[in-house]
Amino acid sequence: QVQLVESGGGLVQAGGSLRLSCAASGRTFSSIAMGWFRQAPGKEREFVATISSTGISVYYTDSVKGRFTISRDNAKNTVYLQMNSLKPEDTAVYYCAAAPRGTAAQTMSVMRRVEYWGQGTQVTVSS
Repeated sequence: QVQLVESGGGLVQAGGSLRLSCAASGRTFSSIAMGWFRQAPGKEREFVATISSTGISVYYTDSVKGRFTISRDNAKNTVYLQMNSLKPEDTAVYYCAAAPRGTAAQTMSVMRRVEYWGQGTQVTVSS
């Protein structure tokens, strides 16, 4: 069982930055891929970024490449999403996600394979 708790959301002006954090419980954190997804009002939940268990491999959706950075600290059981140059279209509820054990980060991004979700944190970008 893995529990995920996100923090760091809020209201920011366009062009600003936010850093999301996701604290995970459980002994398996360092062996599983993690990711961030988001859901805007009236839209389906979409993949944003994933990271391999070691942190070596990362994947991003095209719309955030060059602006967002996913990272993890296995010693702290925490995954981060640094968001720079934010745009109004980035407004959404952001969810931390844990992949099933043995699922690669790329598979998680392409197949949307998630075993655990966090409760979500709201990010609002004003124009």
